[in-house]
Amino acid sequence: MPYVYILASQKYGTLYIGVTRDLIKRVYEHKSGFVPGFTRQYKVHRLVWFQQCDSIISVIQREKQMKAWKRDWKISLIEESNPHWLDLYPALLS
Repeated sequence: MPYVYILASQKYGTLYIGVTRDLIKRVYEHKSGFVPGFTRQYKVHRLVWFQQCDSIISVIQREKQMKAWKRDWKISLIEESNPHWLDLYPALLS
């Protein structure tokens, strides 16, 4: 199943929105610096929010929708389920 996810550099820091079919692998790639570009350059490695979608089409639509949102809306979305901006990645591994 595909996922849309948000990474942050820190609480209220730089945000990155992405999509993947393998959330654990993709976040690991970001954390390890395997992915050249934005997340490596700005040290955006903390998984703060994710959502599983039914199809690749729906996940891409959700990503585009979220990327068009104001920053405050993205922060509100994160804080609804993760008010302390904890890194959710370790919980995925257990």
